[in-house]
Amino acid sequence: MEELNLTGKTAVVLGIANRWSIAYAIANTLQAHGVRLAVTYQNERVKDDVYKLTSDWPGVLHLPCELTEDSAIDAVRDQVQTEFGQVDILVHCVAFAPREDLQDPFRNISRSGFHTALDISAYSLIAVAQRFAPLMPEGSSIITLTYMASERVVPNYNVMAVAKAALENSVRYLANDLGQHGIRVNAISAGPVRTASARGVPGFVSMMKEYADKTPLRRNITVEEVGKSALYLCSDLSSGVTGTVHFVDAGYHILGM
Repeated sequence: MEELNLTGKTAVVLGIANRWSIAYAIANTLQAHGVRLAVTYQNERVKDDVYKLTSDWPGVLHLPCELTEDSAIDAVRDQVQTEFGQVDILVHCVAFAPREDLQDPFRNISRSGFHTALDISAYSLIAVAQRFAPLMPEGSSIITLTYMASERVVPNYNVMAVAKAALENSVRYLANDLGQHGIRVNAISAGPVRTASARGVPGFVSMMKEYADKTPLRRNITVEEVGKSALYLCSDLSSGVTGTVHFVDAGYHILGM
């Protein structure tokens, strides 16, 4: 098989924070296969890091985007349309919940924390799909990131688990909604990887060890492996795949206990 070449394709990647992030691994894999990227950053605090990581990529477009503000998403859509004309790939790697709503007993989740987690981690996918779908030709792909806590109880995941469940159902509804336009929508459910945000989760080191001991492959995954699966879902190799959750977790999700 020839080396997969996506030269001429364009992508918008939301959520790059640092070199350890899954978003960066996906973006790096896409650009290495010829995709021209627009990458967003939330605010000035992370702007420099995103620029340092991506400025060497050919033709990359850097855009600020606060996903809780519709006007900010509109501005990104308009700038991308002017620069690219169309978008073939939309990568959504965005999630957030207040720390106290992750660590405290689940019954103590605050109303504001619930709203924040669902807005940023789930509704934002709908918000960006709503605006970019008109720019996406037949054969385009949208992907997002989820985690198996959407279906099971995982310590210290709490409100984020609820947000991921909402995100996964949004993937199914968007897939049905956009399928008539030839746009595919899928989610990647990654096992634990050593991202900066994951290292802040209490008990994360123990979780990594348990995964490595129990997975069918008897190891943890890497962000590069998530990037390769994203490449598949963003390419014509997965032309018949939509509305699905694609697991990249060394097989952990098949285990009963």
